[in-house]
Amino acid sequence: MGKPLWMWASFLAIVATLLVFDLGVLHRKTHVISIRESLWMSAFYIAIALAFGGWVWWSLGAQAGKEYLTGFVVEKTLAMDNVFLISLIFTYFAIPPLYQHRVLFWGILGVIVLRGIMIALGATLVAQYSWVLYVFAVFLIFTGIKMLLMGDKHPDIASNPLLKLMRRLFPVSDQLDGQKFLTRQPDPKTGKWRIYATPLLVALLLIEFVDLIFAVDSVPAIFTITLDPFIVFTSNIFAILGLRALYFALAAIIHRFKYLKPALAFVLIFIGSKIFIADALGLEKFPANISLAVTLGLIAIGVIVSLVKTAKTTPEADHGRD
Repeated sequence: MGKPLWMWASFLAIVATLLVFDLGVLHRKTHVISIRESLWMSAFYIAIALAFGGWVWWSLGAQAGKEYLTGFVVEKTLAMDNVFLISLIFTYFAIPPLYQHRVLFWGILGVIVLRGIMIALGATLVAQYSWVLYVFAVFLIFTGIKMLLMGDKHPDIASNPLLKLMRRLFPVSDQLDGQKFLTRQPDPKTGKWRIYATPLLVALLLIEFVDLIFAVDSVPAIFTITLDPFIVFTSNIFAILGLRALYFALAAIIHRFKYLKPALAFVLIFIGSKIFIADALGLEKFPANISLAVTLGLIAIGVIVSLVKTAKTTPEADHGRD
C-alpha cells in the first residue's frame, strides 16, 4: 500500500483510540449533544487531523503535506452536504437527539471499512491502468456540472430503494425501543414473538448507504489530488471523524450554507480539470500549491457568500422557499 506497515498500524491505532475515547469516555452515558459540546469535539478532531497533517509534511515532505491538506479540505467540505441528508433521515424516522450520536458513532465503523475497500480498489485500478485517472477526472467534471444544474432539490427518503428493500426482506418496527437496533415484538398477524429492526437500525443502514454514494464522488476526487493510498485514506477518515462530531452543530445552522453547494461544484470541476490542464501545459503534475490555494479559495467564497446572503434567514423560512 505504498508505506511501511508501522505507519498504517499507527494511524489505525490513533483512530481506534479516538473511537474508544469518544464512546467509552465522552459518551459513556447517553445524553443529548449540545451545540457547544459538538463544536468542542469538532475542534478537537480538527486539531488531531491537522497535527497528523503536520507530521505527514515533516516526515514525507511538503508535497505530501499539501496533498494531505487539500484532500482533507475537499473531503471535509464534500461531507458537509452529507449532513443535510443525515438530518433528513433522522427527521423521517423521528430519531430523537438523545440517540443520534449512537447511530453516527457506529456509522463511523462502517465508513472506515467501506472507504478502505473503495480506496484499495481505486489504488489497484490506477496502478494497473493509468487511464482510469482520466475517467475519474471526467466523472468529477460531470458531477460538478450536475450539482450546479440540480440546485437545492431534496431527495425523497420514503422512495429510497434501500428502504423499500429492507422493509421487504425483514420486519421493521415503527417504534423505537430505547437505543436498541433490534427488538422483540409480537407479530400482529400470528401473535408470535419476532425480532424486528428498529428505526434506529434502518436509519444507520441508510446513513451507510448515503456515505457510500458520497464516496463515489470523494474517492475519485482525492485520487486526482494524490495517488498515495496512505494520504488518500488518512485524509478521508480524519475528515469523516471530525464531521460526525460537528454534525450536531451543523444540523442547526445548515441553512446558513445555502451557497456552499455551488462552490463545491466548482471545486469538483477544478479538481477534475487539473489533469487536463497539466497535460496541456506539459507538466508532470499540477502544482500542489495552486491546487490547495484554489480549493481553499473556492470554499471560502462559498462560505462567505452563504453567511452574508442568509444572515436573516431562519431554517423554517429557508425550507419554505424550497
